[in-house]
Amino acid sequence: MAAVPDSPLYLGLDFSTQQLKVAAVDEHLNVCHHDSVHFDSELPEFRTQGGVHIHADGLTVTAPVLMWVKALDLLLYKMKRVGFDFSRVRALSGSGQQHGSVYWRKGASQTLNQLIPDQKLHRLLRDSFSVCDAPVWMDSSSGPQCLHLEAAAGGALRLAELTGSRAYERFTGNQIAKLRQSRPQAYKDTERISLVSSFAASLFLGDYAAIDYSDGSGMNLLDIRTKTWSQILLDATAPGLGRLLGAPLPSTSVLGPISSYFVHRYSFSESCRVVAFTGDNPASLAGMSLQPGDVAMSLGTSDTVFLWIQQPRPALEGHIFCNPVDQDMYMALLCFKNGSLTRERIRNECAEGSWEVFSTALRETPLGNNGSIGFYFDNLEITPSAAGVHRFDGDDNKVSWLSPQVEVRALVEGQFLSRRVHAERLGYCIVPGTRVLATGGASSNHAVLQVLSDVFNAPVYTIDMSDSTCLGAAYRALHGLGAESGVSFFDVVKNTPEPHLMATPHPAAQQVYDQMLKRYTRLEEIVLQAHCTGATTTNKPC
Repeated sequence: MAAVPDSPLYLGLDFSTQQLKVAAVDEHLNVCHHDSVHFDSELPEFRTQGGVHIHADGLTVTAPVLMWVKALDLLLYKMKRVGFDFSRVRALSGSGQQHGSVYWRKGASQTLNQLIPDQKLHRLLRDSFSVCDAPVWMDSSSGPQCLHLEAAAGGALRLAELTGSRAYERFTGNQIAKLRQSRPQAYKDTERISLVSSFAASLFLGDYAAIDYSDGSGMNLLDIRTKTWSQILLDATAPGLGRLLGAPLPSTSVLGPISSYFVHRYSFSESCRVVAFTGDNPASLAGMSLQPGDVAMSLGTSDTVFLWIQQPRPALEGHIFCNPVDQDMYMALLCFKNGSLTRERIRNECAEGSWEVFSTALRETPLGNNGSIGFYFDNLEITPSAAGVHRFDGDDNKVSWLSPQVEVRALVEGQFLSRRVHAERLGYCIVPGTRVLATGGASSNHAVLQVLSDVFNAPVYTIDMSDSTCLGAAYRALHGLGAESGVSFFDVVKNTPEPHLMATPHPAAQQVYDQMLKRYTRLEEIVLQAHCTGATTTNKPC
């Protein structure tokens, strides 16, 4: 449906690692405008590479907070220059790279409340941050703080049960603890700590915006069941931290009207509302229009699995977040490092470097591969933490070689068995109506998708995720206006394009793979024990 002139618009912004993007949709979800600012090329004065500063230790990774502010100045100027009508925007929301943190200097709230419309935002806020370079998700320098937090919680598993994840170096709570210890004066000078998402919302609100439940559950601080900060974890992280974070709010919350700064400078309507911003991964879930029981799988250099979960079971691997569109539900995220590059290696070694030959091998080998199973971890895997190639025959004996066609199926079946096993450990459950939504490079291979459909015993559809964060933010802006009156997110996104059906499970798939899932789980334990034994003898982490 074509956009109606002068119809209301809903704005979605994404403050990602390398760029700031925006998408505007109308009430029928037609995309009416999109634009972006690339940090490295369009804001070269900040001297970032890939949107970040990598420090000499190789572990510390930060980004300039004023770069994000200046990018917003530039983005809105670009939109104004091409005649975008800001007065039509009824609501806006956004997303930010998860795990980044922003430290507002004492007195910054007064500056936010009194922004002068004839000056650029980055000039007005240049003295508003006690930490000019903010830690971001690529930072891995807070290992000691992670150990301390897990000990305070009663162990890694107990921390995962509380917050949805064991301690991770990039997670915000551990970054705050490190900053408080290494830069105590900066912490003392801080009036408020935001995530990148709530920082961006604060710019539009002209006041400190609350952290939403969904992005807040990526901090190792939020109790994902009570949706409040855990006092034990706050106390273990930094003194007075609860006051600096403020109370979290539902992800569907309308925070208030847009700041008068934007009304006077860009002609936004005074009635435009700011809906809580969230993290980029939760925004992607909204942009993909996932439904209960769905699983989305991005098949790229690494494979990432998004899950809609009703009854979470947090574990030592993966992440559970509060759901950004339904506060009674949850989402899970799993990342697997060995994805397309491993598939390409096996293609080159076993299929003459041809995807056509690779696909033929999948079509000509039977479901279950006559019992042969493979674990292919060319690089140290994230989920599970193991390395090396491990092949097993139908009698669970470890073997050093499989025929080329069998090896191809062992790889693909093994990858998708792993995705399902680890998803179910987090509480995912296949239900009637479950869909697998596939995206990324490998989603163009029908034979690969057929194996995915068979292993999950569910139809597989393909979707475009290229702008899922921006679109998810725009959809959430529209949903936020009606959420308090009971409008469901699915009523809002019912007009989104239907995904394309690519594969349906073979009638025998459930019987074959229910047995293989049990075997895979048992064999994975053998692989992990072998990895830990080897790690112990070589003094490497297990």
